[in-house]
Amino acid sequence: MTFSNLPYKRPDVDVLIKKAQAIESKLTQESNPEKAIEIIQTFFQLQDDVDMMAQLANIRYSLNTSDYFYEAERTFFDEQGPNVTEAIQKVIHTILSLEYREALTNHFGTLFFNKYEQQIKTFHPSIKDDLVKENKLVTEYSKLIASARIDFDGQTLNLSKMAPYMQSLDRNIRHQAQLAVSHFFESKEDALDDIYDQLVQVRHQIATKLGYENFIQLGYDRLGRLDYTQKDVEVYRKQIEKDVVPYVQTLVSRQQKRLKLDNIKSYDMGIKFLSGSAKPKGDKDTLLKAASTMYQEMDPTINQFFEFMLDHELLDLDARENKESGGYATLIPNYGYPFIFANFNGTAHDVDVLTHEAGHALQMYLSKDLIPEYRHPTLEAAEIHSMSMEFFAWPWMAHFFKEDTQKYYFQHLAGSVSFLPYGALVDHFQHEVYGHPFMSKEERKNIFHQLEKRYMPHTDYDDDSFLSKGTYWYRQIHIFSDPFYYIDYTLAQVVAFYFWHAFREDKASALKTYLSVCKVGGSLTFSDILKHHDLPLPFNENMIASLMKPLQSYLDSIDDQLL
Repeated sequence: MTFSNLPYKRPDVDVLIKKAQAIESKLTQESNPEKAIEIIQTFFQLQDDVDMMAQLANIRYSLNTSDYFYEAERTFFDEQGPNVTEAIQKVIHTILSLEYREALTNHFGTLFFNKYEQQIKTFHPSIKDDLVKENKLVTEYSKLIASARIDFDGQTLNLSKMAPYMQSLDRNIRHQAQLAVSHFFESKEDALDDIYDQLVQVRHQIATKLGYENFIQLGYDRLGRLDYTQKDVEVYRKQIEKDVVPYVQTLVSRQQKRLKLDNIKSYDMGIKFLSGSAKPKGDKDTLLKAASTMYQEMDPTINQFFEFMLDHELLDLDARENKESGGYATLIPNYGYPFIFANFNGTAHDVDVLTHEAGHALQMYLSKDLIPEYRHPTLEAAEIHSMSMEFFAWPWMAHFFKEDTQKYYFQHLAGSVSFLPYGALVDHFQHEVYGHPFMSKEERKNIFHQLEKRYMPHTDYDDDSFLSKGTYWYRQIHIFSDPFYYIDYTLAQVVAFYFWHAFREDKASALKTYLSVCKVGGSLTFSDILKHHDLPLPFNENMIASLMKPLQSYLDSIDDQLL
């Protein structure tokens, strides 16, 4: 079936709880490990049945936030999710208490139990109401952002459709576009401050109820981080500050020179060349046709996956009114359907998001038959699939950009390097916020502003007084919806830089390693995935400095003033 034909039915939570209780009872009474494994398989199926409907409701709501039916369904999952979690956690407790655990470990693996032990630390029935509140606040933020209606250029535009104006060759248009977007966020300042303040408070309250000092370690545990600590991430951020920030300043100076500007402002950052940023040639259908050709030539397995996505209409790429912002890929269990959501806006981002989300969806497609606990890797591992795919696509970029291909290579790689300090800034900001949960709303903005000076010292907001006081983070959805997730993009980007270099040296070998990483799913931790495939571990001292060398060599070899 195509995506639009997939049937949706709201789960009966009472029935689900009774099924979970029946599984608990059977496991408690079962003395045969082999039969217990069969019972646990029914538990996996129960989880998939619920998750499938949750995914369908979430996707269809994000496609149209004015759809009252699916708005009600998302509200249902926001409210009932904690009850479902409680029922699932009780089964997990039972599995962990079985006396023949060694036999189960031999079948499912040690990581299976390590993940379960971490999960039970993150939930207790006493936090159910807090989780409902947290869910509703995240939905409130998403709806507020999706509601943006900005009057500009004689049109009423959402945030996605404002992006091309930020890349206009006319500096005044770029400037006015930034101010228009800032005006929208400023008009929602009180609401956004309120939402975030409540999120910080409720997350801190959840953490203390569960016995944590604050939300930071709980945030790590929610993300399934079993193999590195807050200290490791701090050491990693310092590498970025030492080895990447200075080079990014060099890239910004080169951009200023290319643009023939005396002073480069924040609204200039979106335009990379006086001849215009590289833009894809053609509409959505043209880009999809180019992508189909690319994957057909790249690898038989990847081609099979992409044709599956097209045949089952599992991509929604157009920006529309009332569609949520951003992009994502997710898996609809039982059917084994990955789904790609994006908002095309006519910029190079369209190609980036298509290849990026295709990398995520490919991993889901190749890991769909693993058990639920192993189907999805932790997020920093998952981003390896997406960010590396962006680089594997390079030999086919002429299909998308034609005469702008060389320009695209430079802006894509320079942009990827320049992203690392921003990703570290977002992560550092969140550690400050959750480490000091009772700071005022103004103090949060001030901290973001101070961190901008450290990680992005080139940033000059000119006459945009709203952004100048430290409010850029309002538009970063991850800060609201997925605390501590954002650093994962940078961790994966570092590994993707390795793949960029390896693919240029030996395409077949790099693809073989990449597909193996995808198939592993979450059956190994992030660090173990890297060790198993002889890939660089970003936390190791001087790792980033060594990976930066071939990147700098490539970027420095290009006379960008001619592009």
